[in-house]
Amino acid sequence: MNNFVNVIDHMGSDLTVVNSARISFKTTSTCHVDGVFQKNYRIVVGEGEALAFGDAGRRKEQDKVLKDKDKKLIKYLAEHGHWSPFAHAFVTFHIKSPFFVARQLAKHQVGFSWNEVSRRYVTIEPEFYFPPYFRKSADNIKQGSSKEPIESPDSVKWMFNDTIRHCKDTYNALLKAGVCAEQARAVLPLATYTEWYWSGSLQGWSRICKQRLAEDTQEETRLIVKSIDEHMGKLFPVSWKELMK
Repeated sequence: MNNFVNVIDHMGSDLTVVNSARISFKTTSTCHVDGVFQKNYRIVVGEGEALAFGDAGRRKEQDKVLKDKDKKLIKYLAEHGHWSPFAHAFVTFHIKSPFFVARQLAKHQVGFSWNEVSRRYVTIEPEFYFPPYFRKSADNIKQGSSKEPIESPDSVKWMFNDTIRHCKDTYNALLKAGVCAEQARAVLPLATYTEWYWSGSLQGWSRICKQRLAEDTQEETRLIVKSIDEHMGKLFPVSWKELMK
């Protein structure tokens, strides 16, 4: 598969969650970075040099130590459904997947921003997803598919690949004949790859991951969300652990 999930940017850390909650009592906590306790959103990293806290957040996690009382606070917030402190940290991903995966994920709209490659304007050669194997239907339709491969996979693979080839040839022929890109794209199948920027809060990403990592999620979609889950665990180790329980 040609999927990828890359972190483009992120804002905040576990400390952001802590201080978003502590502001209710007009208090501020600190985080141990490079041997010095730092608070708020700027830290001194060298003589006369300062970086945004988000830049410090990209360092190895062992260089940042959250106080035990703050870890307990994050645990309490997650366990009792206090979601707002987790909505002050953000991550932007650059994701590539087939259209049918992107359209499942695009259902998550509230609190997220989504900007996608548009084939109204882009006419570069399309890429297509080819399944490594074809799964049988599940007995329970809500499950979507089983993990068992179908019988006679060669004939099914031939049909799938031949259809993709025909769609691709037709698309290119339409463009060559002068048809505008926004109409020619209509013949491309759901197996065509697309790319998008997707931004959301720590709280929002946890909601998506808990839903889309479930066993009844389509396998191809679950692979994308698994990558998101891994990135989030590195960026917000304490908060993510508690939110995903």
